[in-house]
Amino acid sequence: MLNEKQNFLETIRRDGKPDHLCNSFTAFKVLGGDPVFQYVRGNRIRGTNSYDRWGTYITFPEDQPAAVPLVTPENQVIQDIENWKEYVKVPDLRANCSQGWEAVQKQKAEAPKDCLTMTVMGTGIFEQMHMLMTFEDTLCNLLLYPDETHELIEAITEYRLEYMKLIVENLHPDVILSHDDFGSKTSLFMKPEVWREFFKEPYRRLYRYLHDNNVIVMHHSDSYCEPIAMDMAEIGVDIWQGVLPTNNIPAITQELDGRMALMGGIDSSIDREDVTEEEIRKETQRALKEYGELPHFIPCMTYGGPGTIYPQVEEIIIDEINRYNQKHFHV
Repeated sequence: MLNEKQNFLETIRRDGKPDHLCNSFTAFKVLGGDPVFQYVRGNRIRGTNSYDRWGTYITFPEDQPAAVPLVTPENQVIQDIENWKEYVKVPDLRANCSQGWEAVQKQKAEAPKDCLTMTVMGTGIFEQMHMLMTFEDTLCNLLLYPDETHELIEAITEYRLEYMKLIVENLHPDVILSHDDFGSKTSLFMKPEVWREFFKEPYRRLYRYLHDNNVIVMHHSDSYCEPIAMDMAEIGVDIWQGVLPTNNIPAITQELDGRMALMGGIDSSIDREDVTEEEIRKETQRALKEYGELPHFIPCMTYGGPGTIYPQVEEIIIDEINRYNQKHFHV
């Protein structure tokens, strides 16, 4: 019997031979609190409002599960895309995050040998753009000011590459979970051709760096990304994490033919205070029935990391997947 780490690696390998379904994020030890994460997201404290390193207004109400950017025409960082350099001050990660890695390095050293170590990198290129401008301005500027938008994307890409370099140089996890949501539940935020024009090559560059340094690329996008799934595989995404069931997961799996694993499939609508155990098990069973026999599929909630808002939800999901593995694979 393969351990969780071995089974995960077999699952994502194109010609791999896993002996059971991977179970959510149980194969991973997430390394938390690295200096870059703390520097760029440390202001996100429950019950407070603040500005991040880019100047974006962040609100974290006491009764909400997470912090969110609140961008309006009045407070957006970029007031004029044609002169974006006058407004944007890219945080200097190298100057501010080269020290203080000992605690997270200790986490890695103490991680169980039968798991994969992972670092989470939130706020991808597109997300960083719409944290600097209103969502409407971000989408309009892709079409109305393509040259300036390409320049801005290049600056964000350089920043994100520096982030990755600091992670690799100081920690070198097995996996980096890189976030960027490209769409809603039912559609991309832009035409596939627009995504390819602006975001495909920057991400190819970032993920080539990770592959050159033997880091597995897990890209989180809990979105409808079916039209660009093959593009994601082409630019080096090893695992598309967060794949919503509104995507045609069986059809995408067939088209990919092992080029990229799909992780998700369990609808996050079950993560509610009033949810019943029966509802959680029913949705997990649905996903396992529809996708469990697909190659390179990893069932989990579509959030961008382990855990749920209501902890019992994840516990029941994991238990139901364990039951499936016991029944079908005797493990």
